[in-house]
Amino acid sequence: MSGSRWRVAGVVASLLLFGWYTLASFVPAAVRKESPWLPDSGIRLGLDLQGGIHWVLGPDLAVAIEHELDVLRASLQESLAEKQVTPTRIAVEDGQLRIEAARPEDTATIREVVLESKVLEPVTPDGGQLAFKLTNEWEREVRHRSIEQMLEVVRRRVDDPIQGIPESVVTRQGDDRVLVQIPGGQLDREQARNLLQKTGFLEFKIVLEEAPTEEVLRKRHEAGLPPETEIVFEKEKGSDRVLGAYLVPKSPNLTGESLTDARSGMDPRYGWIVNFTFNSEGATKFGKLTGDNIGKRLAILLDGQVYSAPALQTRIGGGRGFIHGRFDAETAGDLAVILRAGSLPVPMKIEEERTIGPALGADSIRSGLWASLLGFGLVAAFAMIYYRLAGVYATTGLLANVVLLLGVMGMAGATLTMPGIAGLVLTVGMAIDANVIIYERIRDELRAGKLPRGAIRTGFNKAFWTVMDANITTLLAGLVLFQYGTGPIKGFAVTLCIGIITSVYSSLVIPRLLFELYPGNRPVQTLSI
Repeated sequence: MSGSRWRVAGVVASLLLFGWYTLASFVPAAVRKESPWLPDSGIRLGLDLQGGIHWVLGPDLAVAIEHELDVLRASLQESLAEKQVTPTRIAVEDGQLRIEAARPEDTATIREVVLESKVLEPVTPDGGQLAFKLTNEWEREVRHRSIEQMLEVVRRRVDDPIQGIPESVVTRQGDDRVLVQIPGGQLDREQARNLLQKTGFLEFKIVLEEAPTEEVLRKRHEAGLPPETEIVFEKEKGSDRVLGAYLVPKSPNLTGESLTDARSGMDPRYGWIVNFTFNSEGATKFGKLTGDNIGKRLAILLDGQVYSAPALQTRIGGGRGFIHGRFDAETAGDLAVILRAGSLPVPMKIEEERTIGPALGADSIRSGLWASLLGFGLVAAFAMIYYRLAGVYATTGLLANVVLLLGVMGMAGATLTMPGIAGLVLTVGMAIDANVIIYERIRDELRAGKLPRGAIRTGFNKAFWTVMDANITTLLAGLVLFQYGTGPIKGFAVTLCIGIITSVYSSLVIPRLLFELYPGNRPVQTLSI
């Protein structure tokens, strides 16, 4: 009997622990964090239950290929220069690398150097102009690399520790898509769109000339702009009105690749600003750049647009600086998030967009709750009517199963979706199946003439592997759904897999423990089953 007491104590302790997490899931997250005795973690509601924004993002692969070809162009120019070959023209156009040989005898050398890279293949030549494109294998590599970088940057932006969006989902969908789900009304749709789509490529360029408008600058250079230069603009926030035009080098003097941190803050002179910090290598370059160009303006560009162009009064050491640009608190915070997370390798396109209102989510919760209660009630009524006292034991196990399932999900911070509620109802039905198998086996033993105590022991022992086989095969199917499913399918799989484990425990352990308590060792002649 002492062994039974320990088992009872263990079961009660586990129910209290997971019941604590189950209870915490019904308390708002803000209250949980302030409470000294409630756990911080709890079940998170999916997008379909609390509303929000659902996006499927895809990279602009044409731009990714253009970027890759541009990198290869610079590398090939160096390789050809080593062989004393200078093409008349080498440019990236329409997804191809086009090279025009200066002399007919250079054609073979150019072809040889290009093909040595193993990533380009020839397209039909047009006269003295050679055209190459990425091989299929390398194009797949560019696609894979772009989606991996995009996934990481988007995840860092959404999960930013300072201004991130809690309880969001950022995951890969298929081979070349990213699924983003932002629950509730935590972020305005346009604000979220700007946060995710902005590539965030930060550049620092020394201003060569400045003027109020582009026309004034071009009049100064009627014969054409100097080689390798371009005109960039500083615009008024929220409009296309140009505040200043700047002539800058095409290639940046420094980029934001060496940034380690960026934070929004207030400055008494400029208002809201974004402070940034470089790593040691970036700090050295930034110090040299500012020291060598005292008296000039330094244009700070994000995605090709000038945010500010301060005059360099002195060398800026320590790798620290700030960006001002008529920010408010929101835009400064968003820019800081983008700079902290890093730049996107290529622009993104929103390929699917859905907005789910909180009212629809509330209706889903209400419907799911009533469906769960009705399903549980019908199953419990069947068990207690058909199996009498044994049915009460089975119902107790079912109730414990629900507590354990919700408790485990709350402890793990799992996301509950509408299909997840369906998985919860399915789990209750599957759990009673195990009790039906066990009880029918016990009935067979009683009909064979065994005493209640022996029939109970034999029934549970003989039914054990039947119950395990049925649940293991279903668990394997659930794991496959979790591994390869997305969104609602994964939510269903999470509830199903956890529910299978808890239902096996609640079907095999709890009813058997109750049978040990009554009838236990009592010399009863009949069994209420």
